[in-house]
Amino acid sequence: MEDCFVAKEPLAATPSNEKHITIGGFQFLNTMDKVEEMIFCQEFQRSDTTYDADVILLQDIKNLVLFLAPTDIMTKEFVHFVNTETVHSLLKVLIMYFEYFLKLMEFIVIRREETKAEKARMQTQQSTEIKRIFSANLSQYRLLLAREYSKILLGNGDMKKFYHLKPLVNISQTLKDQRFHEGFLAFCTLVVWVAQQRRGLEAIELEMNRLFRSEHFSLVRPDKYHLTDVEASLLYGKSYRRCNYRAQNSPLIQELRNIEQKNLPILWIGERKYRGNDLRILQIEYEFIVPSSQLCLIEGVTHGILGRPKILCDTLLNTNWEAVHDQYYTKYDPYRILMQPYLQLPKLEEMECQTYESYYQLVRCTELWDSKMLRKWIQRDEVIDYFKNEGMLTDIWMKCRKEVEDNTYGPSVGEIMTKFLARKEKLRKK
Repeated sequence: MEDCFVAKEPLAATPSNEKHITIGGFQFLNTMDKVEEMIFCQEFQRSDTTYDADVILLQDIKNLVLFLAPTDIMTKEFVHFVNTETVHSLLKVLIMYFEYFLKLMEFIVIRREETKAEKARMQTQQSTEIKRIFSANLSQYRLLLAREYSKILLGNGDMKKFYHLKPLVNISQTLKDQRFHEGFLAFCTLVVWVAQQRRGLEAIELEMNRLFRSEHFSLVRPDKYHLTDVEASLLYGKSYRRCNYRAQNSPLIQELRNIEQKNLPILWIGERKYRGNDLRILQIEYEFIVPSSQLCLIEGVTHGILGRPKILCDTLLNTNWEAVHDQYYTKYDPYRILMQPYLQLPKLEEMECQTYESYYQLVRCTELWDSKMLRKWIQRDEVIDYFKNEGMLTDIWMKCRKEVEDNTYGPSVGEIMTKFLARKEKLRKK
């Protein structure tokens, strides 16, 4: 008999060999040739002097997706828009939401097969209660996502410079907003898909359109994603209402209009430390504020490929299974590479634990692009054309040849110490 608890590989979908992939009507690159890969690694990849350069962060996925993006959406305004803390937080919560959403979707499909098979299993009161808890947990992620999305809509903080509506005139640039919104949704979809090991693209795209718009924009659904009323209420929560398209609000806005009293502290996650006794909200806070490089320290929490060592992935952030075997991660799996994604069954009779009260104010540390990197991204196509036609790309053989032929003594001791002290001051805690 086959052991169901033995991990099997590959867990992620096999990478496609197609040159392009269509998302939201935009043609994104799906592969790179050798020249494009060298240009990306030399000019656009995250530098070794940044924080946690040896692990995969959200910034690495953003760099890859922007490099694969079509020229239509690579405007100066879009690059500056993506390089903000608000969008960075939105993308992080999107990955958190879809991590749980895909698990719950798989759970629903499995339960559907169990109830319709020849030896069907009866639904019990306990299983119904577990489903209700799963649905409530997903709604909490959706509420946190709605809070981040509302910052963009209201033009708060670093979104103010992208907000073109004036208080008195109040005239919207509809066509410009439409193009920008379509491109941003496609960008978010690809970021989440890459983070989730390139699995469930169709499900991610359907749910992304439903969240930010409504089901009116995706009336035709594949048979495998057709949900019954009970399954839809389990996935979409009790705040979702579908009405005439002229009066329809997006599900994220509906979440903000119907907030339960116990979920109000979620709106303060990331702004100030939670002081209550709800362990579920405390776990969501940990997932949000803990850096991606330290996610492996939280038991049972994964955000796709975030936090994994870069040595285990290729340039396109696909899992390199030979490297996984070479690094002995098949026996020791701290990053949950081989472990199948699963939902933890809640303890129905778990007593609420009193936590210590604290009044700490949280300060975010997000490393965004500097002005030099921003200019590169804005002129991405020109940079790629330059290196393809006349520029000089430096590979490992050329680097070794230059070092052998170089007769200079290199930088002075003073320059070495200055660079070392500057890097130490940046990376060490003050």
